[in-house]
Amino acid sequence: MSGPMPLTEAARTAEPVAAVLRLPGGRGTPAVAAADGADPVDLLAAELADRTGPAVHPYEVAALLESLGMTESRIRREYGHRDLFQLAEDLHRRVPRSHPAPPPAPDPWRPDTLRCALRGLLFALPGLGYLLAPGPLDDRGTLRGLVLAALLSWAWSQALSHRAHLRLATGRPAARRTLALGAPAGAVLATGAGAACAPSAEGAAFLAGQSLYLAAAGVLLVLGAERVLACALLPLAADAAVLPLGVLPSWAGPSLCLAAVLLSAAAAVRALLPLRGQERPSGPAPAWHRSLPYGLFGLAAGVLALTAGRREPLAVVVLTLSMGPAEWLLFRFRGLAVSALRASRTPAAFALRAARALALCLGCYLLPVAAGGLLTGSAPAPLTALAAVLFTALLLQAFGTAWPAALGCAAAALTAALPPALGLLAPAPAQLLGCTAAGTVLLALAAARTARSTAHA
Repeated sequence: MSGPMPLTEAARTAEPVAAVLRLPGGRGTPAVAAADGADPVDLLAAELADRTGPAVHPYEVAALLESLGMTESRIRREYGHRDLFQLAEDLHRRVPRSHPAPPPAPDPWRPDTLRCALRGLLFALPGLGYLLAPGPLDDRGTLRGLVLAALLSWAWSQALSHRAHLRLATGRPAARRTLALGAPAGAVLATGAGAACAPSAEGAAFLAGQSLYLAAAGVLLVLGAERVLACALLPLAADAAVLPLGVLPSWAGPSLCLAAVLLSAAAAVRALLPLRGQERPSGPAPAWHRSLPYGLFGLAAGVLALTAGRREPLAVVVLTLSMGPAEWLLFRFRGLAVSALRASRTPAAFALRAARALALCLGCYLLPVAAGGLLTGSAPAPLTALAAVLFTALLLQAFGTAWPAALGCAAAALTAALPPALGLLAPAPAQLLGCTAAGTVLLALAAARTARSTAHA
């Protein structure tokens, strides 16, 4: 109830004023320029325009009048209508319809800029370890072991991360249990496979540290502990900052690498400690084969990165740093697609808006990557094609289309690695050919997948 209607005899007999039907947002429609003997219904319509404009039926106006205490005797006496419903119909006819737009909804996919930037740095910082402790890299057997262990760790981490995120749906304890079982197993597997190629104890210890760090970092990133991982890597960053000065002894680099690995492992164990004393998760565990395409994608992405890094190491640095902005743009695309869904009236209009958003986000990602390639002296075309493959594959994964993304990346990796190994094609053209073909197919799949409104529900 809003109290009695603010219309009195004194108000009706006061100096004439122009009655204006005001609509929400400040718009107004002159109803009548009141003079002596002005229509009281016009005055009532002007006064109640903000409340009767959104009404879709005269019955809503009748309910409003009744709530304001309007009686039938007063209606007949002052407004010349026989009952409440006749006056409501008259008011509904005189006041233009105005339906105020709802307030803008918050973006459910609003990206965390700081977190995405930090993740990009965290992807690149571990590479400093190979600069600070280069001794094991001089041996070809150890180098092959490091490459093999890294590829296995990347594939295992991608599959384990997907499985842990599935378990997050049933609670963090379930995800912690998955990580507590899977991360050590992946580290042992990668270390054993790499150690078979390493001829020296020093090389075996180095690749064991690499596998342990990758397992620990995967745990912390899945659990959202990026800041903790950044703190664990501070020894590497500090050593790299003073490395050009040459003031540290030769043992400082390996020692600080070891400190960073141990700190990361300790932080991962600490993140998993709440597992103690908690009940086992209820319900069946996700089928293991659901994570297979993510493991294949990790393996293919590793092969592509190592193939490019063997020829142009700085190109891999650019690509690694770009993964943070890539995550930000993937979130931004999801938000733009939701906005397009709200603004579109037809499926065709939505598909056009979604295609624009995809082109915008892909362009905003690839242009800085190409610029970074030019700044580092790397060939921009192969690097940009590789970045396009990874971005579109990650986009397809975000929409649940995992197998096409994994197979596309695997095809690009095979094309980039096999022809140069067989002497059929130079490495750069092979990478450009494989990534361009795979990127074209993946982009077409991504455009088709994201053009459907049901994909964004």
